[in-house]
Amino acid sequence: MRKFLLILSFSFLVFAGPVLAAADMVLIPGGSFAMGSSDRVPDERPVHKVSVKTFYLDRTEVTNLQMAAYLNKHGHAGPKGERFFDLGDSDARIKRLKSGEYIPFPGHEKMPVVEVSWLGARDYCARLGKRLPTEAEWEFAARGREGRLYPWGNHKPERTRAHYGHEWGDFAEVGSHPRGATPEGVLGLAGNVHEWTSSTSDNYPYRADDGRETQDFVPDRVTRGGSH
Repeated sequence: MRKFLLILSFSFLVFAGPVLAAADMVLIPGGSFAMGSSDRVPDERPVHKVSVKTFYLDRTEVTNLQMAAYLNKHGHAGPKGERFFDLGDSDARIKRLKSGEYIPFPGHEKMPVVEVSWLGARDYCARLGKRLPTEAEWEFAARGREGRLYPWGNHKPERTRAHYGHEWGDFAEVGSHPRGATPEGVLGLAGNVHEWTSSTSDNYPYRADDGRETQDFVPDRVTRGGSH
């Protein structure tokens, strides 16, 4: 299902070209693919051809440790009071000490961060010279030109490939299921947590130039991926 409005984790990307990608990013060669599904929920229809340019995608989701470092520099709210991180939510695994320092819960440093708002995800990426993937880019990275059923191929899910079927809040460390990688090497695109994209939740067919990729704040943004 493509729409899921809980505030969860995210991955991000930067286009190929003159920019030198970090070692923890994966090159996704551009191409065309059939986006959507004809036999699932209505908002995944119709199936339609979409082309994307070459881009880099982070190999794993953002961790609590990485997000805590961002919060220590920029805080959990924007200059106009925008909520970047829901510090008071019981699902959050980062806390603020009396000293003002943000730290991950013990044992959760390498878990994917949750309770990041779309605005927070967008700002985090921008501070690193990156951005969130579009919905089309995310699906292309997960399915490839061949339209894989799962990131790793067409094999049915199993515990060695994805973190799923667990109690709420029972996360796995990022990168802990290497057999679930895409052929290019991206991890965590199924199971564990949903991930933000840059796209608004508009009807298909997807078009990057129809206004859904505006970065002005719109509350209904698409998240992708499975959850634990």
